Amino acid sequence: MNIANQALWVMERNSERTLSLEGIAAACGVSRSHLANAFVTATGWPVMKYLKARRLSEAARRLAAGAPDILTVALDVGYGSHEAFTRAFRDQFGQTPEQVREGGSVDGLASVAPLRLRDGRMRPAVPQLKKLGRMKFVGLGAPCAPGETIHIAAQWQRFMSTCYGAIPHKVQQMPIGLCEPPDDEGSFNYVCAAEVDSFGQRVPGLTQVECAPMTYAVFAHDDHVSTIFDTYTAIWNEALPALARTAANSPVLEFHNDEFDPGTGLGGLRLFIPLQD
Repeated sequence: MNIANQALWVMERNSERTLSLEGIAAACGVSRSHLANAFVTATGWPVMKYLKARRLSEAARRLAAGAPDILTVALDVGYGSHEAFTRAFRDQFGQTPEQVREGGSVDGLASVAPLRLRDGRMRPAVPQLKKLGRMKFVGLGAPCAPGETIHIAAQWQRFMSTCYGAIPHKVQQMPIGLCEPPDDEGSFNYVCAAEVDSFGQRVPGLTQVECAPMTYAVFAHDDHVSTIFDTYTAIWNEALPALARTAANSPVLEFHNDEFDPGTGLGGLRLFIPLQD
């Protein structure tokens, strides 16, 4: 398991929580020293310096978009006062929060984008075939471009903290991820969702997805969730061709195992790849 990848996922997934080097290391199952060495050798960044830069970059984006209350932004990114936030913000960007908000742009700022999770390879086990009936989902959708999958962790954070509880008619309590078919540029819409037995009244800001009855190839992903795209790489390039089946133009479903822990990313998922009959 790539410890740096796992730490990146933990930081993005827990973007609104207080994090420490010890806490991130514990979520990754390693010592403080292990994480510090693994992360800096893989990325060139000390863990907490990267976390601080990422949170200040997110704060700058929100201020440039017109966030009215600077203190609220400061608290959301881990600062206990306007003064402490302003000092850190000026040190990072050379401007005050007020100046960035008045300018309405992050152009020219030393913003730090999420580091990309590294691609890798793992050979998944032979899948099981399973038929599922018609399913309905309600969730928070967002576009995802190639190489930007780290944003999905923060999307889950927003969905579970602000959206999940407002969804009525849930069939089960474990949320489900949906990867809708990609476009010609490789971008796809990712939906953090709950399965429902009926749509009912539409919840503002959420999308509704219905999947027709079909057969799925079911693959287990038992490693850390940050390595899920290693499994996808092996599925699309090796496992499905070996199965001699064609994928259907329908969402891929990501079912979290009952043991899945959103705080650490451990516990595993089952990936349901839709197949043409």
